[in-house]
Amino acid sequence: MQRREITITGIVQGVGFRPFVFTLASQLKLLGFVQNRAGGVAIEVEGTASQLDQFHRLLQSQAPPLANIEALTCRLIPTKNDGRFRIVASEATSETQIFVSPDIATCADCRRELFDPSNRRFHYPFSNCTQCGPRLTIIQQAPWDRANTSMAGFVMCSACQTEYDDPRDRRFHAQPVACAACGPELRLLDNRHNRRHSGTSDQSRNPLTDFCDAIRGGSIGAVKGLGGYHLVCDAGNGEAIAKLRRRKQRDEKPFAVMVRDADAAARLCLIDNDERVLLESPQRPIVLLRKRTREFWLAPNNPWLGILLPYTPLHELLLDRWGDQPLVMTSGNLSDEPIACEDDDAKDRLSDIADVLLIHNRPIHVRCDDSVLRINAGQTSPIRRSRGYAPMPIRLLVSCSPPLLAVGGQLRNVFALASGTTAFVSHHIGDLDHFAAFDAFRRDIQLYEQLFNIHPGGLVHDLHPDYASTTYARQRAARELLPTFAVQHHHAHMAACLAEHGLDGEVIGVIFDGSGLGSDGTIWGGEFLVGGYESFTRAAHLSPVRLPGSDRASREPWRMALSYLHAAGCGVRSLVPRIPQESIRIVLQMIDRGIQSPLTSSAGRLFDAVSSIVGIRDAVRFEGQAAIELEAAALQVESDETYALPDCVLRTEFPLIVDTRPLIRAVVQDCRNSVDVPLIARRFHNTLADVVAGVCDLIRESTGQHRVVLSGGVFLNTILSRQVARLLADRGFECFQHQQVPAGDGGICLGQLAIAARMPYNSSD
Repeated sequence: MQRREITITGIVQGVGFRPFVFTLASQLKLLGFVQNRAGGVAIEVEGTASQLDQFHRLLQSQAPPLANIEALTCRLIPTKNDGRFRIVASEATSETQIFVSPDIATCADCRRELFDPSNRRFHYPFSNCTQCGPRLTIIQQAPWDRANTSMAGFVMCSACQTEYDDPRDRRFHAQPVACAACGPELRLLDNRHNRRHSGTSDQSRNPLTDFCDAIRGGSIGAVKGLGGYHLVCDAGNGEAIAKLRRRKQRDEKPFAVMVRDADAAARLCLIDNDERVLLESPQRPIVLLRKRTREFWLAPNNPWLGILLPYTPLHELLLDRWGDQPLVMTSGNLSDEPIACEDDDAKDRLSDIADVLLIHNRPIHVRCDDSVLRINAGQTSPIRRSRGYAPMPIRLLVSCSPPLLAVGGQLRNVFALASGTTAFVSHHIGDLDHFAAFDAFRRDIQLYEQLFNIHPGGLVHDLHPDYASTTYARQRAARELLPTFAVQHHHAHMAACLAEHGLDGEVIGVIFDGSGLGSDGTIWGGEFLVGGYESFTRAAHLSPVRLPGSDRASREPWRMALSYLHAAGCGVRSLVPRIPQESIRIVLQMIDRGIQSPLTSSAGRLFDAVSSIVGIRDAVRFEGQAAIELEAAALQVESDETYALPDCVLRTEFPLIVDTRPLIRAVVQDCRNSVDVPLIARRFHNTLADVVAGVCDLIRESTGQHRVVLSGGVFLNTILSRQVARLLADRGFECFQHQQVPAGDGGICLGQLAIAARMPYNSSD
């Protein structure tokens, strides 16, 4: 007989791991116990050597589908002859690493019960088990026990307690377990916070029935979900959508829609098998799909529509009552603010938007937006990594010792904590320009530090001194006497892609985005870097132009069009009469004199300029709109045509300067020749992809580097990213793109961590 002590870390709490261990040990007639600890699960198991070997194999090969074993250690200890195998109470404290599962969509078993009239949870909107339900959004501290969640205030009835206590039940120690007799309940309020009833005798169905009736009548609704509130209306009612846009102050930005199932999604959009799998995955993200029609209301001038499927029992019941038509399901906020997650906050902020509020009394402890992804050339491409994915850990190649906090950037902020080689990348926070988002940023950093038992010994921030995240890092470091490290923005982008692919050594990094402070004090954004985590060289960049009005130029693409036209010597007639002559005169003076017009190499601003030159978009209502609509135009045609440009590299030593003037002249000539705008847009995309591949060729000739990473928000463009990846592969390069964190600024915190882990102060020596 032997006794082995097995310690497992990873996502092994809240996913049915202890019942699995109990059942496996019982089947093999082993003795001992399994116990939750703050860092994972501890097992002591006793039996013959062959029994224990089999247990060890099956423990890893047959683990629950939601489990993620990060590490497993095993050692022999003295036998105890327990008499049986049991599950013991969780250990209260531990110094080991803590892991928390993301929120998971309703599993098939719970969904069957939800629509089974003979089941006691029939139509109960908060059903869950160890394989599904809320996790991150309700946890307050580790370990994963009911007392440490926002379910602590709900005392289980005898039936739920029996399930909870039975190791053979799939609800064994499912911490949010509840039913209609003891769990959370729905309420429907009007926008004056008065409770509404339908007047029927069946009170259990009043809130949902009333809510659907209100939406059918053209009302705007607010629904409390897993990580916050959604605003809801009939996706087929143009008047309701217009009303929602007006109240939410979201004039043109696309709305996501929720549909009953993937077949309903396929009636709205083109869906391949990979997209269907992603839609139906346990994470249930919003998936961007190509629209079948060019309808205006949901996603104006945009070829993509964000679709998601129900991911809670409440959503399942809502869509069951609603039917096969789509429902708008958008964040419960005013544009760019954090979503509302507390009931009082929702009543204050959403009452001027929503006519009815469908709420419940299970508190949300962690605000968490829906994740947004797309499939691009067969690969998953995250746009926003949040519910369902955060805070799944990402493994670093080098240990962070002491632990580090990386605070990310200013826009689409995401922060990350790392201890050892484990990085916890947070859910989406938002744009820190808004105080509410910055307040959430500070609060959620504190929560993550408590939750994961990580106390940073250093802070990593962007090079830009005026970012709110940079200010936070510097002020906190001064208070706590901690070291800080500033990471150049595009270096962080490159390192993030390296880190998620587990790459080491040097690569070529093609980093295209809107802006980031460069090492030389100018605004970068069209960069070809060579390097790794420790350092980089700016090997090439797009030729700089003036950014007239600084940030205002990103909101008014006509300014960038004027700047590029002026630099290319093309004149400005293509902007007349759309733009007032006096405005053109003033901006030209700003450009000529360099007044509030810093230099930028931004690829994002190049897309803006072309969008305006061809007449698509002179001013934007949301970030990236001009580039999105330029891509939408290009997607209308299938063409490999490119502009026949002369050699556009202006010098032979690093950094190479990629002259964009010939490309602008070619676009202008097409406009003068009345070439169709979609074809001009497609030629622009194709030509830029050719330029990228050609510059990578030149860099390889000088450096020998054959690996290329693509990062930055511009590479969310499907045409450019596919074309560049294809051309590089044809030329013998290895090309890597983001699959775990966004290519945009939502991924830079991972790169900040990976870089800082290599810095001298981050050493135990």
